[in-house]
Formats: sequence, structure tokens, C-alpha cells
Amino acid sequence: MAALNYATREMNVKIVYYGPGLSGKTTNLMIIHEKTPPALKSNMTSLATDTDRTIYFDFLPLDLGKIRGFQVKLHLYSVPGQCYYNATRKLVLRGVDGLVFVADSASDKLDENIESFRNLEANLAEYGYRRENIPMVIQYNKMDLPNVLGTDALNQYLNRYGLPWTKAVANKCIGVFDTLKLIGKMVADQLETKYQGVPATQAVRS
Repeated sequence: MAALNYATREMNVKIVYYGPGLSGKTTNLMIIHEKTPPALKSNMTSLATDTDRTIYFDFLPLDLGKIRGFQVKLHLYSVPGQCYYNATRKLVLRGVDGLVFVADSASDKLDENIESFRNLEANLAEYGYRRENIPMVIQYNKMDLPNVLGTDALNQYLNRYGLPWTKAVANKCIGVFDTLKLIGKMVADQLETKYQGVPATQAVRS
């Protein structure tokens, strides 16, 4: 999980966007990459499959400030949504510090959302990760479509743990950065608590 790089004074944090196919995970990351100043981001890497992509890049979100004198560097990943790419999804989860579950808010996508969330829990369990120990936000995406479920219904079916949630229309850049700022703050707060009292000369990797 999060690691301190003493040479660059950076804390490297991994946030994974998870969810069913075509829910908007890749769109979120593409918008974030497009809007981030060039000096603060790396190139985006894309691993294409037949029907989906895994993409990732890192950047320095200045609004998160510093933790114990280390600048936070976020490494953002999306996973392929189709179930037959589960090995890739599981691999991307290794070392995760925060999660954004991107749900497709259309009523006919409810079963896919539920299946994907269960798959997320199963993959976390295989690594021995406890879901409740990893900061997570649910993003209800595509809220501009005519056949969406309301947030009350979405929370009833998808949010049985009472997780923080946001509304989004990712392809219009609505809610994308609200979601990112929320998960970034949740992760930063957890790391601030976790590394409190750790000697400044001790490299931390967990």
C-alpha cells in the first residue's frame, strides 16, 4: 500500500476505479488527466482488451497538501469491467489505498452493478484486505440519462454499508473532481492517522 519515497519526499498512494463495464471508470480518469496541468502528471498508459481498457497515470494533487512533510502523489487506475478479465481486475487491486466504485445509474444496469460490487469484495478478500479498512466512495454516474434510478433506490440496493457517495455525469465533467477530492481526502486522513508517530527517518511500506 502507500509508500514513502524519501528521495523525492513523496507519498505514493494508489486509488482504483472499479465497477461494471462501460459505467464510466475510464471516462473519469481521462477527464482527470485532461484537466490536470502537464507539469503535475505523467503520461497515461492504456492496456487495451477486446472490449475494455485498463488505464493508469500518476499526478500530484496540490489541494491535498502534505502528510508528515511528504507531498501526496496519486496513482489512479481503472479496471476492465467484464467478468472474464477478473485476473486483471484482481491484479490492479494489489496495494490499493482507496477505491471509487463507479456505478451505472440506469435501472437496467442494477444487476451488473450488484455483481461487480460483490466481485470487488471477493477480490479484496483474496488478498486478505478488509473492505472496511479501505476508504471507498460510490459514484452514481450517468445521472443525466432518462432511465436512471434515484439515489434513494441506488443507495438501497448498492450501498448497504453506508459509504460516502457522489452523483456524476462523467462525460460532461460533472462530479468527476468532487469524487476525486472526496476519496483523496478520505485516504489522506487515514494515512495521516496511520503514520502518526512513525519516525521521519523510517521508510514506510505496508
